[in-house]
Amino acid sequence: MSTQPLLLDKEKITVDDLVAVARSNREVAVSAAGEGRVATTSALIERWVKEKRVIYGITTGFGALCNVTISEKDTQRLQENILMSHAAGVGDPLPEAVVRAIMALRVHDLCLGYSGCRMETIRYLLAFLNHGVAPVVPEKGSVGASGDLAPTAHLGLVLIGKGEAFFGGSRISGAEALGRIGLAPLALAAGEGLALINGTQVMTAIGALVVHDALRLSKMADIACAMTLEVLMGSNSEFDPRIHQVRPHPGQLATADNMLRLTEASEIISSHEGCARVQDAYTLRCAPQIHGASKDAIAHARRVIDIEINSTTTNPLIFPDTEEVRLGGNFHGQPVAMAADYLSMGLAELGSVSERRIERLVNPQLSELPAFLVKQGGINSGFMIGQYAAAALVSENKVLAHPACVDSIPTSANKEDHVSMGTIGIRQSREILTNVENVIAIELLCAAQAYDLLTETHPLTAGRGTREAYRVIRRHVPYLESDRELHKDMETMVSVLRSGEILDAVEAAVGRVKVEI
Repeated sequence: MSTQPLLLDKEKITVDDLVAVARSNREVAVSAAGEGRVATTSALIERWVKEKRVIYGITTGFGALCNVTISEKDTQRLQENILMSHAAGVGDPLPEAVVRAIMALRVHDLCLGYSGCRMETIRYLLAFLNHGVAPVVPEKGSVGASGDLAPTAHLGLVLIGKGEAFFGGSRISGAEALGRIGLAPLALAAGEGLALINGTQVMTAIGALVVHDALRLSKMADIACAMTLEVLMGSNSEFDPRIHQVRPHPGQLATADNMLRLTEASEIISSHEGCARVQDAYTLRCAPQIHGASKDAIAHARRVIDIEINSTTTNPLIFPDTEEVRLGGNFHGQPVAMAADYLSMGLAELGSVSERRIERLVNPQLSELPAFLVKQGGINSGFMIGQYAAAALVSENKVLAHPACVDSIPTSANKEDHVSMGTIGIRQSREILTNVENVIAIELLCAAQAYDLLTETHPLTAGRGTREAYRVIRRHVPYLESDRELHKDMETMVSVLRSGEILDAVEAAVGRVKVEI
């Protein structure tokens, strides 16, 4: 990772940039050009307030109260009030990494120069990111339309010395957090309270992190499937490129190519060429079509998030070149909401098909391996309840994958009469992702166990990619000779999956595991 600060005002930031700030605490800054844009727009706001111009949210109330004009002397109080009144979130705090991503996106939006926020205020957010202050932001309470108002209001409270923050592993008051990094509570200028909260940064930040992890998980699903294919004595002829070129969905093409390379030079597969089995079950034979459709859903979500993280989603918008104000609806989260729901379905299906492969592995009538992949069955239950856990997670995902964007409850005295529920949708995607990580981890454990049982009587080598995955698994989780606390193995496997160690080892052997072609 670069040692240079990431300039958050640059024209285009990437999902990987955001992940580096959120999870690796990459230092951030704003360029002189960005500071210039901010200064130009904030000077306009200051002038317009003195001229007593009526501008929504700057010299008026908010939402259905937009017809109430606010005097110049009350502008600061108005901006503080919007933070306090809108900080109505509930539920557990968002993870610190998510809050850091939200702040990074907020800085990027503000530095585009359309909001009128001062550079002084932006520097506070930069200080939070560079010194490890993460405001306590409850995860629930946004309808995803007038921006993510409730959660971002909690974030903004810390700037004015209110609310709470995580710092150095402790949860402390906003005032104390400011003091710890040498800052005094900020006095907000006209329009800044609204500029801090009006936008899709919460749903987009969660979405960026989910998409990043989903891309890795889709690759791990292919690796797990390839391992299962081998130990169930499946064929790789169904991944012949000619089959998939006549139905060339990008994800399907990528999965078929991945499966061929992962199982290349597999002695296990070549050992049963010409056997009596005509075709494999769908969960193996149709992996390109099933996994591929999920890859396409993830790729679509990635494209939406790429646009959203480089957009300005505040209101009103200030256009300094013409000195005009325009009221619009870029804060409406419908694009992200619909992508989140599609992403949820794509992720849920990766878990669903993986659980069916786990069943094939543990069921001796389908695998021709010892029941539940353990010797001395009866006294040992092996991976029996691992399949139960996978089934429970898959069933939960069916509920979580219900689309959020098709619901709308009007807010603000019916001024905001259609809302996206996008933040709910992307939080569901995040929960589904976690569940599927656990399901894929269980499949990896089962496939590695099956490989040990199979090669004990048939000493054959796995494919170029699958053998590397097996080696990494066995570095962390030993063969299951007899029953032990299975949840510990599962937790370890999820951690290894998330670390990227398996994927790195496999890609070193067979090249990049693809998401689309």
